[in-house]
Amino acid sequence: MSSAINAVPGDSKARTVFRAVSGNFLEMYDFMVYGYYAAAIGAAYFPAGNEFVSLMLAFSVFGAGFLMRPLGAIVLGAYMDRHGRRKGLLMSLTLMAIGTMCVAFVPGYATIGLLAPALVLVGRLLQGFSAGAELGGVSVYLAEIATKGNRGFFCAWQSASQQVAVVFAAALGVLLNSVVPAHEMTSWGWRVPFVIGCLIVPFLLYIRRTLRETDEFEARRHHPSLREITRAIVANYGIVLAGMGLVIMTTTSFYLITAYTPTFGKVELKLTSLDALLVTVCVGVSNFIWLPIAGAVSDRLGRAPVLIACTVLTVFTAYPAMQWLVGAPSFATLLVVELWLSTLYAWYNGAMVVALTELMPVHVRTTGFSMAYSLATLVGGFTPAISTWLIHTTGDKAAPGAWMSVAAVCGMVATLFLYRSKATREQYKTA
Repeated sequence: MSSAINAVPGDSKARTVFRAVSGNFLEMYDFMVYGYYAAAIGAAYFPAGNEFVSLMLAFSVFGAGFLMRPLGAIVLGAYMDRHGRRKGLLMSLTLMAIGTMCVAFVPGYATIGLLAPALVLVGRLLQGFSAGAELGGVSVYLAEIATKGNRGFFCAWQSASQQVAVVFAAALGVLLNSVVPAHEMTSWGWRVPFVIGCLIVPFLLYIRRTLRETDEFEARRHHPSLREITRAIVANYGIVLAGMGLVIMTTTSFYLITAYTPTFGKVELKLTSLDALLVTVCVGVSNFIWLPIAGAVSDRLGRAPVLIACTVLTVFTAYPAMQWLVGAPSFATLLVVELWLSTLYAWYNGAMVVALTELMPVHVRTTGFSMAYSLATLVGGFTPAISTWLIHTTGDKAAPGAWMSVAAVCGMVATLFLYRSKATREQYKTA
């Protein structure tokens, strides 16, 4: 008997969406708290006697997790395309939880030496592997349960759910900074958010276990093998690479305005940690509000117009906005600039996620989406490290804005390529 969503009495779409996106919370929460406390993590695991070197090593390990995403995309993505969205999402959440525990409980370099950074790296690689298919699996799940004409609105809740993690992590940081002295935050306080992440894992696993398979997947008579999926991805490499270009704008802008903001505000702008974290809370709220609105608008106007408008605005405003910020650093200017960049990110991503699900061949939809997204994070995921390096080498504290503009050009070119014909634009406008 079918376990399809619509066959479950009293099971609303809203509850189904909540079950699907619950695991996204842990994924993004872990990534955010690592970015927020990168300086403390660097001091604990990568003591180099130089703040810049320690910070770069910490951000490099943060980025290393993204190196595993393509492998996770092909392995876990293929598992989801063959065995079902539900089973794959349970597996990805379990692996993410194990990686979180590695980062939370490994002693520092002073206690176990080189084994400490090695174990943290393993934890980050495991998190990256699981994240390789988590986002794609959830996005595809939402696309397959969406009501007609509302696919953009449904898919936007995948990204919107991640903003809850951004707000929660930043708000927790505000609380900790107000009750734990700065030197204790550096020595042990930074571990508290990771421990909390471990404590909520059982609840998230319970929620996701109640998830049911989609009608569309169960109705499919043939579920491809790993070899067939790999062959299909290779045959459609052009779409995957173009999809990668589409996603680069999302990953770069997201990690710039969330994971990197606390470090940028404290290290480069010389603001307090509290100011930077409060701004990050506001960014998460802004993202949460705009994402479903942007998805719904793209359902009405089409994906391409929203994507093009956002990339053009980013190219012409990101760097000037950052120049204004570094010229007059304050809580107010940081808030204004970050909220503007948040608006650009959210409107772009609200249309981009659903566009990527529509572009991929149906029988390898999860794997194709996950591969494109994972390849893009190899670029965007290193944004904190790249931004730190650009500022250090050029002396221009506004350089991260230029980096975001470069990412926007990638998104613009990919959009023009993928929606190059009127027929294609009309097809995805009415999907």
